[in-house]
Amino acid sequence: MKRLLLAGVASFAFAASPALAADIPARMPAKAPAYVPLAYNWSGWYLGIQGGYGFGDSRWTDTATGLSTGRFNVDGALLGGTLGVNWQTGNWVLGLEGDGSWSNIRGSTTTNCVPNCQTRNNWLATVRGRVGHAFGSVLPYITGGAAFGDIEAVGGGGTQSSTEVGWTAGAGIEWALAGPWTAKVEYLYADLGKMSCSAAVCTGVAGPTDVRLDTSIVRAGINYRFGPTR
Repeated sequence: MKRLLLAGVASFAFAASPALAADIPARMPAKAPAYVPLAYNWSGWYLGIQGGYGFGDSRWTDTATGLSTGRFNVDGALLGGTLGVNWQTGNWVLGLEGDGSWSNIRGSTTTNCVPNCQTRNNWLATVRGRVGHAFGSVLPYITGGAAFGDIEAVGGGGTQSSTEVGWTAGAGIEWALAGPWTAKVEYLYADLGKMSCSAAVCTGVAGPTDVRLDTSIVRAGINYRFGPTR
C-alpha cells in the first residue's frame, strides 16, 4: 500500500512539473528597458550677454602722397548683448545671430604724424550666420557675416568719426549648463575697412587720409534659451 501511494505521488509530480515550469517565467518580473537619455535640442531663440577683448591694428594713409603711418596696434575691452535663433536638423545646427557691444578699442602712433594719430572704435555690432555640429549638449560652430562699427580718427585738427560696414568670421564652442542656460567662448576677426578723414582734421599726414581698422576679438558669453532643451 505504501509503495502504491509513493508511486502515485511521484507520477503526479512528474505530470505537473512541465506546467509549473511553464508558469515560472510568467510570474517573474519583466526586466526594465535600458535608459536612453533624451538628446539635447538646440532649436529656438536665445538672448545673452557677452564680453571680451579686441586686439588688432590701424593704418593712416595720405591719399595724395601715399605717405603712411604703417600699421600700429589697437586694443581694448568689449561688452554687450546677443540675440539669436537656431534650427536643428539631426546633428546639424543652423543659426542666425546678432550682437552689439560697447568698445574701448584704440591705439596711436607718432610715425609720420604730428603730433600723433589715434584711432578709436567706440561700438561694434555683427550680424552672422552660424553652422554647428552638435555632440549632445556641446556645440562647436563656425560663423561669419557683416560687421558694423565706428572708426574715429583723432588728429592734429580735432576728431572725425564715421560708421563703417565690413565683414567678420570666426569660430566658437557653446555648451549647456543647467536648464535653459548655455555658455560659449568665441573668436572673431572683424575688418571695418576704412574711413576718409578730412585734411582739416588729419593734419598729421598732409590729408585727406584713409584710416583703416581691423581687429581680432576673443570673448565669452552666457545665453538664456527660450526653445525646448529636450
